[in-house]
Amino acid sequence: MSLGERWLKGAYAGSPWLWPLAPLGALYARIMQARARAYADGRKPRTTLSVPVIVVGNITLGGTGKSPLVAWLVRWLAARGYTPGIVTRGYGGKAPHYPLMVTPQTPTTQSGDEPVMLAQQTGVPVVADPERGRGAKALVAMGCDIVVSDDGLQHLALDRDIELVVIDGARGLGNGRCLPAGPLREPASRLATVDRVIVNGDDASRESGKAPQATTMRLRPIGWWRLADGERLPLAPLPFALPVHGVAGIGNPGRFFATLEALGVQGQWHAFADHHAFGAEDLHFAEPRPIVMTAKDAVKCQKAVPADSWALDVEAVLPSEFEEWLATRLSALARDEENDHG
Repeated sequence: MSLGERWLKGAYAGSPWLWPLAPLGALYARIMQARARAYADGRKPRTTLSVPVIVVGNITLGGTGKSPLVAWLVRWLAARGYTPGIVTRGYGGKAPHYPLMVTPQTPTTQSGDEPVMLAQQTGVPVVADPERGRGAKALVAMGCDIVVSDDGLQHLALDRDIELVVIDGARGLGNGRCLPAGPLREPASRLATVDRVIVNGDDASRESGKAPQATTMRLRPIGWWRLADGERLPLAPLPFALPVHGVAGIGNPGRFFATLEALGVQGQWHAFADHHAFGAEDLHFAEPRPIVMTAKDAVKCQKAVPADSWALDVEAVLPSEFEEWLATRLSALARDEENDHG
């Protein structure tokens, strides 16, 4: 276990060896609050679009399930007549130019892994740009009439109409402290200012009660796909022999491995750091077995994996109450826009 992995585990478990860092965490929290005030009162400029912006983010380090929610949102919006687009920072990628239009074939070295995965899963325009306002403007110029900002909660330079925060139900907010004393990117009080908290999983943390509304989201496995040829097969029967090598380079690998076990998949689990750049050596194991990984990892591994390698596709499931709330909010935004131009 690397030092970073040990730190993250301790931050979520409340390990006492992090207590001496509490003053630094308090200082970080004050800095983030001062930064937010600077954007709110206009001392720092914001980009405001002519179309609605929905931000999906979190206030913790580590994976929470933002990408499945983003994919769900753009599918839901498209089914209701919108033309959505996704803007993302493109973490882990370095493009020759920005804004970068991301396609299912874009090298992850340019865009990062999540943008390519979202382009593959949704079919909507995806733009990667560290300056999200510039990237979002490119989406509007392409004809998008609503923008979803992936992992954009702390990117306050892009104005937004709806903020959705995803919390890992099992891990919650960890020890409740800000970096480096804990896993929080912003103070827990930030939850009281967002529009909705989405709790990924059943075990909703008590901290989510600080938000005005909390919604439970579930991630539902929907099938397997073979990396060698893209063939997609149902969950059962398993299309590979057991045991397997399970591989995950995501923010919370344990959640993926628990999902595999719930599906009856047995084997040896191999956790890597989030956004790990996989090489052939990472996927060469002493004991030859089928390899099973996440869809996010698969976009980086298709050229490096053995033939018997599979990815698990999942989709977000949200309650009808959330859909009704979101539809109402978007209708209200449309009415406000009409009144402003009336």
